[in-house]
Amino acid sequence: MPPEYDYWLLDLDGTLVDVDWSYTREVFDRVGDRLGRRFSDREAHTLWHGLTGKRDDQLRAWGIDPAEFWPAFHAVEDPQVRAENTFLHSDAEFVGDLDCPVGLVTHCQQFLADPVIDEVGIRDWFDSIVCCTDETGWKPDPTPVYHALRDMGVARPPVATDGGVVTEGRGVLAGDGSGDVGAAWNAGLDAIHVERHGHEFRGHCVMGDHRVETFADLWADDRY
Repeated sequence: MPPEYDYWLLDLDGTLVDVDWSYTREVFDRVGDRLGRRFSDREAHTLWHGLTGKRDDQLRAWGIDPAEFWPAFHAVEDPQVRAENTFLHSDAEFVGDLDCPVGLVTHCQQFLADPVIDEVGIRDWFDSIVCCTDETGWKPDPTPVYHALRDMGVARPPVATDGGVVTEGRGVLAGDGSGDVGAAWNAGLDAIHVERHGHEFRGHCVMGDHRVETFADLWADDRY
């Protein structure tokens, strides 16, 4: 059996779903045309999956202004086409069977997330769906996690003095990036890191309370 938690939160892209590589390659080709710069396959993978952490920091390291990149990126994405090129990881299907409050906290913007969630048929898995914004904050900031916990009904008064929440029971946040682990720990939750790319390709290891290559490893490891 997997670790027993009273509630779960999960990331979306790279954790529950992914897109066909051909779609990612086409998007970065079109963004590169707008910016007058070609993105290599590795650069496209790195930015799409946030392999090095904060994407804005990576863009600046490459000499790209995030204020120019993101408008170009969102301008070339067709939400429905993206959804049609998205697939659900088979090892994530257990989420639909969880008998506890479940939330989704994603950096994917709502206009992109909604078609994807509906296309793969997972909307009814979640008691809360939070798409991060400048107003909610971005993982590893725990604020969007707090929003989800309140929506899920696991937060209770009094509200913590630091703006956080007090919860009943033991919770976990699972994701494929270091920001997911940071958000979990900053919110006082356990963290599951799903390494779908390999630390060699990522260039570093991401720590977590549980480190797995697929969610199936949670069931396979006899420690649990």
